Amino acid sequence: MNNYSQKAKTLFREGYNCAQSVFCTFAEDLGIDFDSALKLSSSFGGGMGRMREVCGAVSAMFMIAGLKYGYTEPNNKDVKTEHYKRIQELAQLFKEKHGTIICRELLGPLADDSYIPSDRTKEYYAVRPCEKIIGDAAEIISEYIAEHDSKMFKNSN
Repeated sequence: MNNYSQKAKTLFREGYNCAQSVFCTFAEDLGIDFDSALKLSSSFGGGMGRMREVCGAVSAMFMIAGLKYGYTEPNNKDVKTEHYKRIQELAQLFKEKHGTIICRELLGPLADDSYIPSDRTKEYYAVRPCEKIIGDAAEIISEYIAEHDSKMFKNSN
């Protein structure tokens, strides 16, 4: 477990949702103030508004990758292709650890379709896999950035 992983887990234990916990861990590195990062990522918790779709921690990885490597030229197919490839690689790395990127599949029978957030109790943390998932997502994206930034640096020499 690296520092990013630990920080993301700590944020989750403080009550932030899965997406906020991962995304806000990288806010300073990405040049975003913490409150803006919280607001931007708030809708992705619980698999997007607690609909249990794509895991919020995974969505946060994708948002981080978008801010770090995303494209701005809508008609540059090569750049778009490279970015979508990157996102699929990140999804695959997550799937290798957890088998899926879908929140309801990660939570199993714990998943319900209510929009009301669960109370953060001792029992909540005891049965939820979310803290580990959040830590893994933060670790995956931090290692991805470290590896790919070092490759970019080597290629520029």
